[in-house]
Amino acid sequence: MLEERRGWKRYHTVWVWLLVAWMVSGADRSISGPVVTWMIQNKVSFMLSSAHPYALGGLIGSVFFTAYMLTQFPGGYFGDKFGYRRVIVVSLIWAGVATIVNGFLATLIGFVALRVLTGLGEGLYYANDRTLIAEVTPYEKRSLGMGVVIVGLSLGITLASILPPYLITWGNHLFGHNQGWKMPLFILGLATLIWGILIAVYFKNQHPRDVKYTTTMIGVGRYTLVFFLAIMAVFVISDKVGIPSWLASVIELAFAIVLILFAFFNKGRELGPVVRNKDLMLINVAGIAVLWNLWFFGFWSVSIISDSAHSSFLKAALTAAFNGAAGILGYPAGGWLADYAVRRNWGRKRFLVTFTLIQGLLTCFFGFYLLHGGHSNVLMGVLLFITSLFFNALQPMMHAMVGDIAQPKQRGTAFGMLNLFGETGAVLSPALGGTLRDATGNWTAAVLLDSGVILLSFLLLLFVNQKRGEASALAQESLRG
Repeated sequence: MLEERRGWKRYHTVWVWLLVAWMVSGADRSISGPVVTWMIQNKVSFMLSSAHPYALGGLIGSVFFTAYMLTQFPGGYFGDKFGYRRVIVVSLIWAGVATIVNGFLATLIGFVALRVLTGLGEGLYYANDRTLIAEVTPYEKRSLGMGVVIVGLSLGITLASILPPYLITWGNHLFGHNQGWKMPLFILGLATLIWGILIAVYFKNQHPRDVKYTTTMIGVGRYTLVFFLAIMAVFVISDKVGIPSWLASVIELAFAIVLILFAFFNKGRELGPVVRNKDLMLINVAGIAVLWNLWFFGFWSVSIISDSAHSSFLKAALTAAFNGAAGILGYPAGGWLADYAVRRNWGRKRFLVTFTLIQGLLTCFFGFYLLHGGHSNVLMGVLLFITSLFFNALQPMMHAMVGDIAQPKQRGTAFGMLNLFGETGAVLSPALGGTLRDATGNWTAAVLLDSGVILLSFLLLLFVNQKRGEASALAQESLRG
């Protein structure tokens, strides 16, 4: 058996299952950007309804990430309550089915509605994945585990950058002219669905009593129905009335604020070790920059390269893939460095703040390169790769710090809250980026704004004290006891 190989542990097997799950679900959520870019460039009918197509494309990305954002906290909360494995399975199968159905709807409202449903399903995954790793992995290897597993996200983003030109061409042959955009949704959605079924079988064999999903679906479903209706209402009103995409994104952020206030006031006593821990909250706010940057480039990198280098869709997609590919090295390297720091009694913070600063400065350099007319595919690919190395490396460091500070039985909620805050950046960045592109005619301002957000995150992280955070969580736990 795999577990019996020399040096191979059971938690390594869990890492592999979760890594592939990240890959397929990450490709699903990343496919929107390349597909929307192709739709704009090829004048797909329902994208022509707007005089500002990039702003509309950014709004589509924002409503997806609003959905993804809003199920972070419920996903982690229900994982703590009903089991992390159950919620992971529900997330994958839900997202796979929604992505497949998305390919059948060739109207603006239908396309957006299924993107929203996909986001709601995928939002359940993150907190439970991070918590399951923390649960099964030894403390001294926790950062490495989180880094290795989230390599799957980089693989997914890379696939979502490289595959669309080929899948769309194939789709145009099968479905007709300008209908090829459906094929990436069919193929990637099917991959997610199949892996969701396979991981459900694996979890059932490992934990035969933990296989009932009805209660989990009912609990999560009550939240997601409300979220779906609210998000779609904002999109429809924005599209019909002509509300700017950036303003619609700000309105969508109100949903996150309401959810955070709900957690703080309605469940404050139950979730005190999470919502009243100063250091966890500092990390949460700093985490906004992580998701801002991740999905600004994840959504628009193909368009940034295509516009700046005046290159073809295929060439731009291949260049943009360097952004995602860097995670294959960056994530595990960052995890290993954070664990090394723990073994040397340095703490994880030292590397985290250093890498955040370097990433912010490199992104600023990229923006100034565009400002001065930079157009080399090669240089932009190199810049994306190096910057992304530091960006991807810092993420498992941040995740492991949250795992260290949070109480074990509330890690799901803590990770969910981290990503709830962080996804506000993912909601804003595609829409603001697209709006700035329409307003200025280039991507310089959007890239420089991204670098400023990262540098603000660096300043916040300077005030995090991990030992104080762990002590605060223990104090809150003793009060609850």
